[in-house]
Amino acid sequence: MFIRPEQESDYDKIYALNVAAFGGDVEALLVNSLRKKVNPLISLVAENNCGELIGHIMFSPVTLTGFEAIKLMGLAPMAVLPIEQKKGYGSALINAGVKICKNMGYGAIFVLGHADYYPRFGFKKSANFGILSDYDVPPEYFMILELQKGALNGATGKIKYHAAFNDLE
Repeated sequence: MFIRPEQESDYDKIYALNVAAFGGDVEALLVNSLRKKVNPLISLVAENNCGELIGHIMFSPVTLTGFEAIKLMGLAPMAVLPIEQKKGYGSALINAGVKICKNMGYGAIFVLGHADYYPRFGFKKSANFGILSDYDVPPEYFMILELQKGALNGATGKIKYHAAFNDLE
């Protein structure tokens, strides 16, 4: 397995991968939109030992209302080809992305995802921090991973994702 930053030559494969993983093009279109509208953006791919692209993950900046100076990232989307799932590719992508975010000085990462999956990487319910999603979702699915100890001390409010997320149908 090899994890690397996406390249322009990967775009069509990443699109197809997201369609296959999510059963539609909403997330694939989101990825394309974020590439055009957001900077900085962390976008990584996973290749199997044959060099085939089998996974993708993206991180984009989010803001906490009232605490805009805190550097925060949102993890979304993450996709692994269905036939390649449960083989460690998703975990490797998450771990690589977390390391990059931490090295870039981000204080925390937020994710809206499976309540049984993300805690294994240290994600905790964001409601425990007094931080909620801008979206109407059950609190157990909106989680946070604090990268810099104390980065969120005293910070509460709602996380706002880039406007590109609101363009989804």
